[in-house]
Amino acid sequence: MTPPTLALRNHDAVELRRLDVAHHLPAQADYGEIRDLGGSRIITRADGCQFWDIDGKAYLDGMAGLWCVGVGYGRKELADVAYEQMLELPYYNSFFKTATAPAVRLAAKIAAIAGGELQHVFFNSSGSEAIDTMFRMVRHYWSVQGQPYKNVFIARRNGYHGSTVAGASLGGMSAMHAIGSLPIPGIEHVIQPYSFNEGFGEDEEAFACRCAQEIEDRIVQVGPHNVAAFVGEPIQGAGGVIIPPKGYWLKVEAICKKYNILLVADEVICGFGRTGQWFGHNTFGFTPDIITTAKQLSSGYAPISATIVSRAIVEVLREKGGDFVHGFTYSGHPMCTAVAERNLEIIEREDLVTRTRDVTGPYLAKALERLKDHPLVGEVRSKGLLGAVEIVSEPGTNHRFGGKEGKAGPIVRDACIQNGLMVRGIRDSLVMCPPLIVSYDQIDFMIDTIEKSLDQSTAALRAI
Repeated sequence: MTPPTLALRNHDAVELRRLDVAHHLPAQADYGEIRDLGGSRIITRADGCQFWDIDGKAYLDGMAGLWCVGVGYGRKELADVAYEQMLELPYYNSFFKTATAPAVRLAAKIAAIAGGELQHVFFNSSGSEAIDTMFRMVRHYWSVQGQPYKNVFIARRNGYHGSTVAGASLGGMSAMHAIGSLPIPGIEHVIQPYSFNEGFGEDEEAFACRCAQEIEDRIVQVGPHNVAAFVGEPIQGAGGVIIPPKGYWLKVEAICKKYNILLVADEVICGFGRTGQWFGHNTFGFTPDIITTAKQLSSGYAPISATIVSRAIVEVLREKGGDFVHGFTYSGHPMCTAVAERNLEIIEREDLVTRTRDVTGPYLAKALERLKDHPLVGEVRSKGLLGAVEIVSEPGTNHRFGGKEGKAGPIVRDACIQNGLMVRGIRDSLVMCPPLIVSYDQIDFMIDTIEKSLDQSTAALRAI
């Protein structure tokens, strides 16, 4: 996809790594480790489903960047749209009763895709900001109806909802909570629907009921009059591609309706085709009141996210809410919204959602089956183009190397990267999320490389 006339830049690897250590603070990193390594892995170019580092090494991007590059790299069409919009109107804000044409058009397009009652869109620059917008909007919604005490959120342990204070608090990750004395008050965490870890050997229906029952029990414990919303990812992405048991989400939806609690689907990863439907909630058959989205909205070509809100909520805010004193400098940024609109057009034009559901998603599932009998693999799972491989010390069990979860994934991940495949190691899982344009051959390369890397890591794992 890279235009043939594109001139590649010459980069000074030594100088860039020096500057990286001297000045650049990368995201979610051990800064001492980066220093000791002599700098980060510096990525210089990409095309299709591949990228290259500054040393010229090629990698298949099994993570679509960071769960986001749906249409693949090198789309000149998206660069052209950005260029044209920046010449016409590079920036204007959405404060002061103003809007820009690309933002209005994109909101209408997202509403058409979401369908039903999900017809209103608030733009932000990241998934974390989409969560913060949802958080404040939900509390405001209940407050203007005379229920300011209805402000508690229920989320899941090991869920991920971003890195802002509100997002990291909603997320149930202890490592994030340890930084900044989180979570903030008003957030409760319940069991994650992670069958392999928390329901191993349990009947699927029984485990789904147990997980849903814990939500209901917590609502009753806190008091339904105090609970504002339940928030969850249809599939927990950064938690390890946790695919819930059959029926789980319908049970959760029924509980929320029973107690008059809003249901929020965090679709930052699942949204815009990743699961083989436009949204993850479509895949699991439930209907949320609010959706938070980002990532594949622009395929990572521009920083943008969207909080999609139901008509019922917006009608209350219009009639009783007054000013919703919330927003960001770059909310509805014209260049970002223009790029996102064209990105969604590409997904539609190339039928990438249906392709994921009917072609590449099933092929990934079948390919993963080849790993089931590997002595280090306890489970493989996938939905659409999200997949995971559980690493275990004993076949047929969920026993972990070293007797503690979290050591195996990074070891096998590093072997995969060394072998030219970028995947992610989350505790003892290898997770993957390739671009929606991924080919059969590239899926085969992913699985073959994972198998090779497991074999190469066996001695290191046994030594833990």
